[in-house]
Amino acid sequence: MTTGSINSYYDSLIRLKRELDTADAVLIGAGAGLSASAGFTYSGKRFEDNFSDFQEKYGFHDMYSGGFYPYDTLEEYWAFWSRNIVLNRYQPAPADVYENLLDLVKDNDYFVLTTNVDHQFQKAGFDKERLFYTQGDYGLWQCSRPCHQKTYDNETAVRRMIYEQKHMKIPPERIPRCPLCGAPMTMNLRCDGTFAEDDGWHEAARRYKDFVQNRKGMHILYLELGVGANTPAIIKYPFWRMTYQNPKAVYVCINYGQAWAPPEIGKRSICLDEDIGEILLKLKNNF
Repeated sequence: MTTGSINSYYDSLIRLKRELDTADAVLIGAGAGLSASAGFTYSGKRFEDNFSDFQEKYGFHDMYSGGFYPYDTLEEYWAFWSRNIVLNRYQPAPADVYENLLDLVKDNDYFVLTTNVDHQFQKAGFDKERLFYTQGDYGLWQCSRPCHQKTYDNETAVRRMIYEQKHMKIPPERIPRCPLCGAPMTMNLRCDGTFAEDDGWHEAARRYKDFVQNRKGMHILYLELGVGANTPAIIKYPFWRMTYQNPKAVYVCINYGQAWAPPEIGKRSICLDEDIGEILLKLKNNF
Protein backbone atom coordinates (compact mmCIF):
# COMPACT_ATOMS: atom_id res chain seq x y z
CA MET A 1 0.00 0.00 0.00
CA THR A 2 1.17 3.52 -0.68
CA THR A 3 1.63 5.97 2.19
CA GLY A 4 -1.43 7.88 1.05
CA SER A 5 -3.66 4.78 0.99
CA ILE A 6 -2.37 3.68 4.41
CA ASN A 7 -3.18 7.10 5.84
CA SER A 8 -6.63 7.01 4.23
CA TYR A 9 -7.22 3.54 5.67
CA TYR A 10 -6.41 4.60 9.22
CA ASP A 11 -8.33 7.84 8.81
CA SER A 12 -11.36 5.71 7.93
CA LEU A 13 -10.84 3.54 11.02
CA ILE A 14 -10.56 6.61 13.23
CA ARG A 15 -13.68 8.12 11.71
CA LEU A 16 -15.62 4.86 12.06
CA LYS A 17 -14.61 4.48 15.70
CA ARG A 18 -15.73 8.04 16.36
CA GLU A 19 -19.08 7.38 14.72
CA LEU A 20 -19.59 4.26 16.84
CA ASP A 21 -18.85 6.30 19.95
CA THR A 22 -21.08 9.26 19.11
CA ALA A 23 -24.01 7.94 17.05
CA ASP A 24 -27.48 8.14 18.57
CA ALA A 25 -28.27 4.73 17.07
CA VAL A 26 -26.61 2.02 14.99
CA LEU A 27 -28.52 0.02 12.40
CA ILE A 28 -26.50 -3.02 11.35
CA GLY A 29 -27.19 -4.58 7.97
CA ALA A 30 -25.48 -7.96 7.67
CA GLY A 31 -25.01 -10.20 4.66
CA ALA A 32 -23.21 -13.40 3.80
CA GLY A 33 -19.80 -11.73 3.86
CA LEU A 34 -20.03 -11.33 7.62
CA SER A 35 -20.53 -15.04 8.20
CA ALA A 36 -17.84 -15.86 5.63
CA SER A 37 -15.44 -13.74 7.65
CA ALA A 38 -16.44 -15.73 10.74
CA GLY A 39 -15.42 -18.93 8.94
CA PHE A 40 -18.74 -20.07 7.49
CA THR A 41 -17.37 -20.75 4.02
CA TYR A 42 -19.49 -22.92 1.71
CA SER A 43 -16.75 -24.29 -0.54
CA GLY A 44 -13.14 -25.41 -0.39
CA LYS A 45 -11.78 -27.49 2.46
CA ARG A 46 -14.77 -27.00 4.74
CA PHE A 47 -17.08 -28.34 2.05
CA GLU A 48 -14.78 -31.21 1.11
CA ASP A 49 -14.29 -32.27 4.74
CA ASN A 50 -18.04 -32.68 5.22
CA PHE A 51 -19.50 -33.45 1.79
CA SER A 52 -16.82 -35.29 -0.20
CA ASP A 53 -19.21 -38.20 -0.80
CA PHE A 54 -21.88 -35.88 -2.24
CA GLN A 55 -19.25 -34.12 -4.32
CA GLU A 56 -18.02 -37.41 -5.75
CA LYS A 57 -21.51 -38.69 -6.58
CA TYR A 58 -23.20 -35.52 -7.84
CA GLY A 59 -20.34 -33.31 -9.00
CA PHE A 60 -21.24 -30.09 -7.18
CA HIS A 61 -18.47 -28.28 -5.32
CA ASP A 62 -20.15 -26.15 -2.67
CA MET A 63 -22.94 -26.33 -0.09
CA TYR A 64 -25.03 -23.70 -1.82
CA SER A 65 -25.30 -25.82 -4.98
CA GLY A 66 -25.99 -28.91 -2.87
CA GLY A 67 -28.95 -27.18 -1.25
CA PHE A 68 -30.63 -26.74 -4.65
CA TYR A 69 -29.67 -30.10 -6.17
CA PRO A 70 -32.69 -32.14 -7.42
CA TYR A 71 -32.08 -35.32 -5.42
CA ASP A 72 -34.01 -38.42 -6.48
CA THR A 73 -35.28 -39.11 -2.98
CA LEU A 74 -36.16 -37.22 0.18
CA GLU A 75 -33.86 -39.60 2.04
CA GLU A 76 -30.91 -38.13 0.11
CA TYR A 77 -32.23 -34.59 0.34
CA TRP A 78 -32.40 -34.74 4.14
CA ALA A 79 -29.07 -36.52 4.43
CA PHE A 80 -27.48 -33.51 2.76
CA TRP A 81 -29.54 -30.91 4.57
CA SER A 82 -29.11 -32.43 8.04
CA ARG A 83 -25.34 -32.19 7.65
CA ASN A 84 -25.64 -28.68 6.26
CA ILE A 85 -27.87 -27.52 9.10
CA VAL A 86 -25.70 -28.90 11.90
CA LEU A 87 -22.52 -27.54 10.32
CA ASN A 88 -23.82 -24.03 9.64
CA ARG A 89 -26.39 -23.55 12.41
CA TYR A 90 -25.54 -25.60 15.48
CA GLN A 91 -21.75 -25.81 15.45
CA PRO A 92 -19.77 -22.86 16.89
CA ALA A 93 -18.38 -20.26 14.51
CA PRO A 94 -14.71 -20.85 13.66
CA ALA A 95 -13.84 -17.20 14.46
CA ASP A 96 -15.10 -14.64 17.00
CA VAL A 97 -16.28 -12.10 14.44
CA TYR A 98 -19.84 -11.84 15.76
CA GLU A 99 -18.65 -11.57 19.36
CA ASN A 100 -16.29 -8.74 18.41
CA LEU A 101 -19.12 -6.93 16.64
CA LEU A 102 -21.30 -7.22 19.73
CA ASP A 103 -18.47 -5.84 21.88
CA LEU A 104 -18.39 -2.76 19.66
CA VAL A 105 -22.15 -2.01 19.67
CA LYS A 106 -23.44 -3.45 22.96
CA ASP A 107 -23.60 -0.01 24.60
CA ASN A 108 -25.31 1.56 21.58
CA ASP A 109 -28.96 1.79 20.72
CA TYR A 110 -28.67 -0.85 17.98
CA PHE A 111 -30.77 -3.07 15.75
CA VAL A 112 -29.75 -5.81 13.31
CA LEU A 113 -31.30 -6.44 9.91
CA THR A 114 -29.80 -9.53 8.27
CA THR A 115 -30.28 -11.84 5.33
CA ASN A 116 -28.11 -14.48 7.04
CA VAL A 117 -29.87 -17.64 8.16
CA ASP A 118 -27.24 -19.18 10.43
CA HIS A 119 -28.45 -17.67 13.74
CA GLN A 120 -24.98 -16.41 14.65
CA PHE A 121 -26.15 -13.11 16.12
CA GLN A 122 -28.12 -14.79 18.89
CA LYS A 123 -25.41 -17.37 19.48
CA ALA A 124 -22.94 -14.51 19.99
CA GLY A 125 -25.18 -12.88 22.59
CA PHE A 126 -27.09 -10.22 20.64
CA ASP A 127 -30.49 -9.35 22.11
CA LYS A 128 -33.04 -11.38 20.12
CA GLU A 129 -35.51 -8.50 20.43
CA ARG A 130 -33.13 -6.44 18.30
CA LEU A 131 -32.80 -8.92 15.44
CA PHE A 132 -34.74 -9.37 12.20
CA TYR A 133 -33.81 -12.43 10.16
CA THR A 134 -35.59 -11.53 6.93
CA GLN A 135 -34.78 -14.66 4.93
CA GLY A 136 -35.45 -17.43 7.45
CA ASP A 137 -33.40 -19.67 9.73
CA TYR A 138 -31.53 -22.94 9.19
CA GLY A 139 -32.94 -24.04 12.53
CA LEU A 140 -36.56 -23.93 11.36
CA TRP A 141 -38.76 -26.08 9.14
CA GLN A 142 -42.10 -25.31 7.52
CA CYS A 143 -44.72 -27.12 5.50
CA SER A 144 -43.57 -27.32 1.88
CA ARG A 145 -46.99 -26.30 0.48
CA PRO A 146 -47.31 -24.39 2.91
CA CYS A 147 -50.71 -25.16 4.35
CA HIS A 148 -50.14 -22.80 7.30
CA GLN A 149 -47.76 -20.02 8.34
CA LYS A 150 -45.94 -21.73 11.18
CA THR A 151 -42.36 -22.92 11.68
CA TYR A 152 -40.85 -25.74 13.72
CA ASP A 153 -37.51 -26.14 15.50
CA ASN A 154 -35.44 -28.88 13.92
CA GLU A 155 -32.34 -29.46 16.08
CA THR A 156 -33.33 -32.76 17.71
CA ALA A 157 -34.58 -34.21 14.42
CA VAL A 158 -31.55 -33.21 12.31
CA ARG A 159 -29.10 -34.53 14.89
CA ARG A 160 -30.93 -37.85 14.75
CA MET A 161 -30.69 -37.76 10.95
CA ILE A 162 -26.94 -37.27 11.22
CA TYR A 163 -26.61 -40.20 13.59
CA GLU A 164 -28.79 -42.61 11.60
CA GLN A 165 -27.92 -41.81 7.97
CA LYS A 166 -26.08 -44.41 5.91
CA HIS A 167 -24.85 -44.31 2.34
CA MET A 168 -25.96 -40.67 2.02
CA LYS A 169 -29.57 -41.43 3.00
CA ILE A 170 -31.64 -41.09 6.14
CA PRO A 171 -34.16 -43.77 7.16
CA PRO A 172 -37.53 -43.19 5.44
CA GLU A 173 -39.29 -42.84 8.79
CA ARG A 174 -37.12 -39.80 9.61
CA ILE A 175 -38.46 -37.73 6.69
CA PRO A 176 -40.18 -34.77 8.39
CA ARG A 177 -43.81 -34.19 7.47
CA CYS A 178 -46.27 -31.43 8.18
CA PRO A 179 -48.32 -32.23 11.31
CA LEU A 180 -51.45 -30.75 9.71
CA CYS A 181 -51.54 -31.91 6.07
CA GLY A 182 -48.84 -34.59 5.93
CA ALA A 183 -46.86 -32.94 3.13
CA PRO A 184 -43.06 -33.11 3.40
CA MET A 185 -41.50 -30.35 5.45
CA THR A 186 -38.92 -28.06 3.89
CA MET A 187 -36.43 -25.46 5.07
CA ASN A 188 -37.76 -22.11 6.26
CA LEU A 189 -35.65 -20.21 3.74
CA ARG A 190 -36.88 -17.54 1.37
CA CYS A 191 -36.16 -18.96 -2.07
CA ASP A 192 -39.62 -18.78 -3.66
CA GLY A 193 -43.20 -17.76 -2.94
CA THR A 194 -43.78 -20.56 -0.41
CA PHE A 195 -41.71 -18.97 2.38
CA ALA A 196 -43.67 -19.08 5.65
CA GLU A 197 -43.69 -15.82 7.61
CA ASP A 198 -44.64 -16.96 11.11
CA ASP A 199 -45.65 -14.82 14.10
CA GLY A 200 -42.02 -14.41 15.17
CA TRP A 201 -41.08 -13.12 11.71
CA HIS A 202 -43.87 -10.53 11.76
CA GLU A 203 -43.02 -9.41 15.30
CA ALA A 204 -39.37 -8.89 14.29
CA ALA A 205 -40.47 -6.98 11.17
CA ARG A 206 -42.60 -4.70 13.34
CA ARG A 207 -39.71 -4.05 15.75
CA TYR A 208 -37.45 -3.19 12.82
CA LYS A 209 -40.04 -0.78 11.39
CA ASP A 210 -40.48 0.86 14.80
CA PHE A 211 -36.73 1.24 15.23
CA VAL A 212 -36.44 3.05 11.90
CA GLN A 213 -39.54 5.21 12.38
CA ASN A 214 -38.69 6.28 15.94
CA ARG A 215 -35.18 7.46 15.05
CA LYS A 216 -35.84 9.57 11.99
CA GLY A 217 -33.64 12.63 11.83
CA MET A 218 -31.22 11.34 14.48
CA HIS A 219 -27.48 10.80 14.11
CA ILE A 220 -27.74 7.23 12.82
CA LEU A 221 -24.87 5.00 11.74
CA TYR A 222 -25.93 2.59 8.99
CA LEU A 223 -23.34 -0.16 9.38
CA GLU A 224 -23.45 -2.47 6.35
CA LEU A 225 -21.34 -5.62 6.69
CA GLY A 226 -20.73 -8.12 3.89
CA VAL A 227 -23.80 -7.31 1.82
CA GLY A 228 -23.41 -8.25 -1.84
CA ALA A 229 -25.53 -7.71 -4.92
CA ASN A 230 -27.82 -10.76 -4.61
CA THR A 231 -30.55 -9.05 -2.59
CA PRO A 232 -29.66 -5.32 -2.52
CA ALA A 233 -33.28 -4.24 -2.03
CA ILE A 234 -33.35 -5.63 1.52
CA ILE A 235 -30.37 -3.82 3.07
CA LYS A 236 -28.11 -1.92 0.68
CA TYR A 237 -30.64 0.21 -1.22
CA PRO A 238 -32.68 1.14 1.89
CA PHE A 239 -29.47 2.09 3.73
CA TRP A 240 -28.44 4.35 0.85
CA ARG A 241 -31.89 5.93 0.70
CA MET A 242 -32.17 6.53 4.45
CA THR A 243 -28.67 8.02 4.56
CA TYR A 244 -29.51 10.34 1.66
CA GLN A 245 -32.72 11.49 3.32
CA ASN A 246 -31.11 12.20 6.70
CA PRO A 247 -28.29 14.81 6.73
CA LYS A 248 -27.15 13.53 10.14
CA ALA A 249 -26.78 9.93 9.01
CA VAL A 250 -23.52 8.18 8.11
CA TYR A 251 -23.27 5.12 5.87
CA VAL A 252 -20.54 2.51 6.38
CA CYS A 253 -19.77 -0.34 3.99
CA ILE A 254 -17.23 -2.98 4.98
CA ASN A 255 -17.01 -5.67 2.33
CA TYR A 256 -13.95 -7.29 0.83
CA GLY A 257 -13.98 -6.52 -2.88
CA GLN A 258 -17.36 -4.72 -2.88
CA ALA A 259 -17.03 -1.59 -0.73
CA TRP A 260 -18.45 1.54 -2.30
CA ALA A 261 -21.18 4.15 -1.96
CA PRO A 262 -23.12 6.35 -4.41
CA PRO A 263 -21.65 9.83 -4.96
CA GLU A 264 -24.82 11.42 -3.55
CA ILE A 265 -23.82 10.22 -0.07
CA GLY A 266 -20.08 9.95 -0.66
CA LYS A 267 -19.10 12.65 1.85
CA ARG A 268 -21.11 10.90 4.56
CA SER A 269 -19.84 7.42 3.77
CA ILE A 270 -16.99 5.25 5.03
CA CYS A 271 -16.05 2.38 2.74
CA LEU A 272 -13.48 -0.24 3.72
CA ASP A 273 -12.47 -2.86 1.16
CA GLU A 274 -11.08 -5.28 3.77
CA ASP A 275 -11.92 -8.46 5.66
CA ILE A 276 -14.72 -7.64 8.09
CA GLY A 277 -13.26 -9.69 10.93
CA GLU A 278 -9.93 -7.89 10.72
CA ILE A 279 -11.59 -4.47 10.75
CA LEU A 280 -13.77 -5.34 13.75
CA LEU A 281 -10.77 -6.69 15.67
CA LYS A 282 -8.79 -3.52 14.96
CA LEU A 283 -11.69 -1.37 16.16
CA LYS A 284 -12.07 -3.49 19.30
CA ASN A 285 -8.35 -3.13 20.07
CA ASN A 286 -8.26 0.56 19.08
CA PHE A 287 -6.23 -0.35 16.00
